[in-house]
Amino acid sequence: MVRRVADESNESSPSGKREKVSAAFAIRAATEQFGALIGRAPEAVSGIRALPDGGWSVLIDVLELERVPATTSVMATYRVDLDAAGELCGCERLRRYTRGTTDM
Repeated sequence: MVRRVADESNESSPSGKREKVSAAFAIRAATEQFGALIGRAPEAVSGIRALPDGGWSVLIDVLELERVPATTSVMATYRVDLDAAGELCGCERLRRYTRGTTDM
């Protein structure tokens, strides 16, 4: 579980409003929770977007099948959604590709 530092907590502020977790915290939370879920270490984060409900959507790239040479290894991009508290609430694989390919 990702530990929140004091300034990134989701506790109520003195004004009574709930504080939103930062993008950096969301990335750490998404990679740690998703990695634990699938049993593989994420290789990269290729995108992040704030959601209207205060959560985050993070794009994570993962090595799915290692091959030799490494440029032929199979990679995948997953969208990982976090709620406003930084907890994983959904994920889906968006695409698979070989490491050596580029988007056109």
